[in-house]
Amino acid sequence: MILWLNPATGLSGDMLLGALLDLGAPLDEVRAAVSSTGLTDWKLDAQRVDVDGIRATRARVDVADEATERRAAELLQRVRTASPPPVAALAARAVTAVAEVEAALHGADPAEVHLHELGGLDTVVDTVGVAAALHVLRITEVRSAPVGVGSGEVRTRHGVLPVPAPATMALLTGARVRGIDVTGETVTPTGAALLKAAGTGYGPMPAMRPVRTGYGAGTKRFPGRPNVLQAVLGEADAAAPAGEELVQLETNLDDVTGELLGHLVARLLDEGALDAWVVPAVMKKGRPAHVAHVLCRPGDTGRLREVLFAETGTLGVRDRRVRRTALPRTVATVDVGGHPVRVKRGPHGAKAEYEDLKAAAEALGLPLREVAARAARPDDRPGA
Repeated sequence: MILWLNPATGLSGDMLLGALLDLGAPLDEVRAAVSSTGLTDWKLDAQRVDVDGIRATRARVDVADEATERRAAELLQRVRTASPPPVAALAARAVTAVAEVEAALHGADPAEVHLHELGGLDTVVDTVGVAAALHVLRITEVRSAPVGVGSGEVRTRHGVLPVPAPATMALLTGARVRGIDVTGETVTPTGAALLKAAGTGYGPMPAMRPVRTGYGAGTKRFPGRPNVLQAVLGEADAAAPAGEELVQLETNLDDVTGELLGHLVARLLDEGALDAWVVPAVMKKGRPAHVAHVLCRPGDTGRLREVLFAETGTLGVRDRRVRRTALPRTVATVDVGGHPVRVKRGPHGAKAEYEDLKAAAEALGLPLREVAARAARPDDRPGA
């Protein structure tokens, strides 16, 4: 499924969560994902509201937490325990993105940086809740119109700062934005971080068949401009395979180990790369080497280039524009011995998700190939 967002009046974590709940994400399943982090004394409710004539859903998050500041590592440790693993991974990418920009702004270590306005445990509910909603709606691609950003000033623990706030602007690097006639903050760091974590691409609505439209309500009111986030859930148009402009990064490596290369590919995928792979090569003087490749959306180029530099020590990264034609695909969940396994199906075949196969194989004490075979059998499919 494709999710297209229209953040004409900006975006926050609770607006995105409200829009996904409005699209039909089951509230109980979202709550279950948040509960899996071990968080206590919290509430998440969905309230139908009228925003300047538009019916929308407001996600109401209440956490019994007096601390507004804590180390980013504490939040990361908690969101990484979320279940299932894809939910934990996306939520962790969002919190990591916030930690990295805050660390860069304050000259600190991302693992040790203290988050102030975002240090509350409600950030756990927002990030894990959105990740869970994307997961249960089986969304495989997120696209967005340009994000509406306001102007003026905002008061923070560091004093009065310009809008967009420095952290928010850093998180929007690579996104598409446009100024709107609103005085005040319209985009929050959590909202911007979730867009980045989801690997959001920017542009007009892609070729798809709309299934549902939802609206997430913000808490602020702007004269003459309903503060809602429009979200459209759609199926890829099988009659017209989607062509998408992407970027391919690559770098030559002749002094890294196989273990580092494996870690590099995993890290790139965790950071939002659409694909990452390594090809053996022979360099000058007959030296054996490898070429690392990364496929990503234009908005993710800067972040993934930095991952290549940091993880490999390479002194140069090449990039070029490529065009990808993607066939439509669906994701269905099948039951294997009482364990859910997601299976991605396209026009010419199907493949089960490795992480789900691995979890089921470990729980059942079976070889992974046996679990994969059972996931592909018709009698294990829903409704069989």
